[in-house]
Amino acid sequence: MSAKSANLKEFLTLPVLETLNQEQIKSNIPHRDPFLLVDEVHVLEHGKKYLGIRHVRADEYYFQGHFPNNPVMPGVLVVESMSQAFGGAIMSTVSKGKGIPLFLSIDEAKFRGMVLPNDTLKMPIEVLRLGKISKIYAEAYVNGKLCTQATLNFILGESSND
Repeated sequence: MSAKSANLKEFLTLPVLETLNQEQIKSNIPHRDPFLLVDEVHVLEHGKKYLGIRHVRADEYYFQGHFPNNPVMPGVLVVESMSQAFGGAIMSTVSKGKGIPLFLSIDEAKFRGMVLPNDTLKMPIEVLRLGKISKIYAEAYVNGKLCTQATLNFILGESSND
């Protein structure tokens, strides 16, 4: 599969091997409310393919200012949601409980549609490289429509608890 083909239709045909809930995700990444932006992750192929889910609530803090009369989830937070879905699913494997994933770069990000209050983001993630430096291709969909896509690169950084 090429780096630009992590499409939702294909991912929805794959069997779910495991579903990680928010508590399991929190055991792998340091994010907490109000900045925890992923609700569950479906493991489709260990170390290769995941599907992140985010139920965007109407009372999300960022809707107060982005934009008060026309609330839209900021695109950078959609990218952050994709990142957290990856980290929440894979970091215990990569870091063995030590370190945190930090962005190295966000490449070829494209924003193609809006994410509104009460939408559900479905985020297919394909791992391109896994290790101290990891790379993924991720997309985000609302109601089957592509709204965001990007290639994300991470480095395993030291946490303050290491």
